[in-house]
Amino acid sequence: MKKLLLSGLSAAILLTSCQKTATTSTTAASTPVADAPSNKTPQEQAAAFLTQYSTTYQKLYTLSTEAEWASNIKIVEGDSTNAVATRKANEALAAFTGSAENIQQARALLGQKDQLTDLQVKQLEAVLYAGANNPQTIPDVVKARIKAETEQTEKLYGFDYRIYQKSVSTNDIDNILRSERNVKKRLDAWQASKEVGPGLKDGLLNLRQLRNQTVQSLGYDDYFTYQASDYGMTRAEMMDLMQQINEELRPLYRELHTYARYELARQYGVKQVPDYLPAHWLPNRWGQDWSAMVEVKGMDLDAALKPKGAEWVVQQSERFYTSLGFPSLPQTFYTKSSLYPLPADATYKKNNHASAWHMDLDKDVRSLMSVEPNAEWYETSHHELGHIYYYMTYTNPDVPVLLRAGANRAYHEAIGSLMGLAAMQKPFLAELSLVDKNAKTDEVQTLLKEALSYVTFIPFSAGVMSEWEHDFYAKSLPADQLNKRWWELAKKYQGIVPPAERGEQYLDPATKTHINDDAAQYYDYALSYVILFQLHDHIAKNILHQDPHATNYYGSKEVGNFLRDIMYPGASADWREMLKEKTGEELSARAMVAYFQPLMDYLKQQNKGRKYTI
Repeated sequence: MKKLLLSGLSAAILLTSCQKTATTSTTAASTPVADAPSNKTPQEQAAAFLTQYSTTYQKLYTLSTEAEWASNIKIVEGDSTNAVATRKANEALAAFTGSAENIQQARALLGQKDQLTDLQVKQLEAVLYAGANNPQTIPDVVKARIKAETEQTEKLYGFDYRIYQKSVSTNDIDNILRSERNVKKRLDAWQASKEVGPGLKDGLLNLRQLRNQTVQSLGYDDYFTYQASDYGMTRAEMMDLMQQINEELRPLYRELHTYARYELARQYGVKQVPDYLPAHWLPNRWGQDWSAMVEVKGMDLDAALKPKGAEWVVQQSERFYTSLGFPSLPQTFYTKSSLYPLPADATYKKNNHASAWHMDLDKDVRSLMSVEPNAEWYETSHHELGHIYYYMTYTNPDVPVLLRAGANRAYHEAIGSLMGLAAMQKPFLAELSLVDKNAKTDEVQTLLKEALSYVTFIPFSAGVMSEWEHDFYAKSLPADQLNKRWWELAKKYQGIVPPAERGEQYLDPATKTHINDDAAQYYDYALSYVILFQLHDHIAKNILHQDPHATNYYGSKEVGNFLRDIMYPGASADWREMLKEKTGEELSARAMVAYFQPLMDYLKQQNKGRKYTI
């Protein structure tokens, strides 16, 4: 199996959730790299080509991300200024990366790969991977796709969500779903969250055609196949892996699903326990995180964080990383990022999805968030800074510009999620005086809350999202079956059903940001959770010598060194070899299953005599 290569284009910007945005501009700079003199050795020819290519690529990439950034932090209805600038910037980068000459030169040099260094081979393969997404053999299709992506982003993030005719933010909707006990009010909020979908349908169908056409011109079957190839895997291999992960966690998820049905019915005063979970009962718009169901006594983070304010949340996240031996964030991170919600009287909107940006593949790192002083944003802030510190760590003289990305796309998410998990464990919180270290807390409830976050995510990510996008791109899912297929998969994998019939006048999958702007790679997040628990298991047992359920990374330079060793080589390292070397095992959900094993006895006791439906 060919080794995984990550292109700078495909992974250097992660919006966490993490959406990719990458592509940039000036027409003059989009000309291909000149042919290398034939009297040089293959290594010398490759060095000359890669130096020229990387210099131009980095310039165009920077212009692109600056344009994308502007489009994401200031969305003004009816104003196309940012959209036009973004499209032009992306077209210029696309013209360069997809130029036939650059692709031909990279292929010719790879024809002599036995005479090149491993690092040169990796960079040349990254050149080809980026080129396949923007082939200038079909420039009109590439331009049309870029235009369509820009328009789709504006429609998605510029949407005016309303409840009872009043404009609300997605934070407002999320807060209702986390805390409201009135089922009617929950339903109204959930329905409001789905209103953005119908207006995205035509754009998404157009994007499917354009994305598939783009990569098919260089031999990929479809866009999903193209994205999976970034792991060195076929489409079928990736889907088999998703099935494996689902199956390994299914017994625990079955217990959680049964528990949630009965517990939520009790909370909402419903006597007849439903066989499947109504989507609006769950504390998340897509049912991917149920952790708000459980409040652990002695662990009221929302109350502890509220008086500290949003700025403290971000600054404390930075202090976590510096305690591990990482450097302070550059001052430009704070001056150029968009970290907090817009004021209520703002005349424009911004992207409401948390994200981390490597603006120039060098020192300019930023984050786009809407931080509020609560537990969810506290964890998210630690996660996003995980991406930022990953960028900063692999930006070093040993990692070429084209390989400044994670060891694979999932590694980036794994590092962020790992730090989010670590920051939520009781000994760590006690270190920060966010909880009383002597307060008695129910460890089973703590583990249940974690399972309702991490385990419930797997059927959504490895099941619903991955299969829907697979069918959408690889099986040409008919336009009149998009919503039907979404809810079939939600019922199959999550045991979730809509509050009422959701016909094809809706497009509920499109309400998930990644379907629009980070397409055909949501399996990244499922894999990241598997990797996260492998890393955490190793850190807890072999570095800290602590219970994996009660760790405190804070101040451990040894933990920092372990993470830095993983982050430093970027995409120049083989992801499988790195995982085996650092944790002693291949990719496996073993550590994740083991972490939650103590919860199984509790759940089985709670579910005794109850009806299982999945």
